[in-house]
Amino acid sequence: MTFQEDTVPGKLILVRHGQSIWNVENLFTGWVDIDLSDQGRAEAAQAGRELLAEGIEPHVAFTSVLKRAIRTLWILLDTMDRMWIPTEPSWRLNERHYGALQGLDKAQTAAQHGEAQVKIWRRSYDIPPPPLAADDPRHPRFDPRYAGVDPRDLPACESLKDTLARVKPDWQTRIAPQLAAGRNVLVVAHGNSLRALVKMLDGMSESEIVEFNMPTGVPLLYEFTPQLQSTGRRFLGDAAAIAAAQEAVRRQGEKKG
Repeated sequence: MTFQEDTVPGKLILVRHGQSIWNVENLFTGWVDIDLSDQGRAEAAQAGRELLAEGIEPHVAFTSVLKRAIRTLWILLDTMDRMWIPTEPSWRLNERHYGALQGLDKAQTAAQHGEAQVKIWRRSYDIPPPPLAADDPRHPRFDPRYAGVDPRDLPACESLKDTLARVKPDWQTRIAPQLAAGRNVLVVAHGNSLRALVKMLDGMSESEIVEFNMPTGVPLLYEFTPQLQSTGRRFLGDAAAIAAAQEAVRRQGEKKG
């Protein structure tokens, strides 16, 4: 990529989709196409209000092909009266694929396998959960939205390392060029696809990214040098509420009681 020293790079806004129905039920979701809860819709609108309060106007938006991210983007842009900006969906921005864990209760899984094992499956950098069988009807190769994707690229399960490898081409070919051209870029995606971007942008270690929690519906703002090196990031909104939301994400894999 060619950088122009006289061009001020755009800002990057990362937003995890609003709370989903399965977030409420504390289920492993992954690539299952679950919609927003009522709270999730409210969070999406609040994310738009936070960007308005900050005076940040996105010029282009990217999202996954899962409805909880797409609907969050729609609501956010509607709140900002910017539904006209170009938007591009990409399967590469999907949530991490949780394999055979998808649809299981996180707390019950912790009670059965132990909190340490569930934390490894949820948050470790390079250890994937148990995979789906190739003939499992939940495998993405049977989903028409991935008909144009090489079946060899479709996961049966993923670690965060795998997710980063999947997300990185979108950063290099779609997102970074927009930032380098001075455009503000909005990315509405998922906890782990965004954690993968955060690890890459901040140069986080594997142990650091394990402990980083991305709350639903809270914008995370990045600014850059002309060479697209991060000069810092910050969440937008009430600091105490954001800290509480991050702690709630951290505790999802604990067994009940």
